[in-house]
Amino acid sequence: MSLAEGAMAERPLRLLIVDDQPLIRRGLAMMLATEAGIEVVGQACDGLDAIEQALLTVPDVVVMDLQMPRASGVVATREITARLPETRVVVLSTYDDDELVFEAIRAGAQAYLLKDASEAEVLDTIRCVHRGESRLSPAIARKVMAQFRSFAREPAAAAAPPASAVPSMPDEALNEKEARILDLIAQGRSNKQIAAAVFLAEGTVKNYVSRIMEKLHARSRLELALRAATRKG
Repeated sequence: MSLAEGAMAERPLRLLIVDDQPLIRRGLAMMLATEAGIEVVGQACDGLDAIEQALLTVPDVVVMDLQMPRASGVVATREITARLPETRVVVLSTYDDDELVFEAIRAGAQAYLLKDASEAEVLDTIRCVHRGESRLSPAIARKVMAQFRSFAREPAAAAAPPASAVPSMPDEALNEKEARILDLIAQGRSNKQIAAAVFLAEGTVKNYVSRIMEKLHARSRLELALRAATRKG
């Protein structure tokens, strides 16, 4: 392990909690602040507050509600991930509407959990996202996979994905190695697992993932999975 990696491993995970319901927000903050290696650096009550506090505190991970006053969680996620590309967003919502799920992913969310998730699941997801992985709650994963299958089954004209999942710019061509890594991302593999599968160093895989995201104009690994599905459809 390099000195830089060692310093990162010792530094606590900086967390921002965003929810318009004070009881949920404070409860999450109290629960997560007691976990080893986690520092809650702020709490925000709506989307605009989330953006302001994120820019002020530069958290590693934001736990984000979606339906909030002034600015939604989707708007806040899009702004935070654009201005703080190293900050990861975990959506924690009561809503599992298909369009809302895809909007959050398109905005840059790395994970989407429902509020009935267990404490252990929320904590594990936060740590996984901080490592660069993505997570979906089982109910959300079923929706996404059903959408993937519909893309693959239906004719191109009828199988258009939700507007929020459609890239606004044309994709660039991927080479053979990039296409293979994209396929593994779509399977939910972590960088470490991909590295073992394609016989590359984990750092090299991270560089490939960044390049693929640029070529496909994606803002998260979840969105890359959507790209993989639509490219096959």
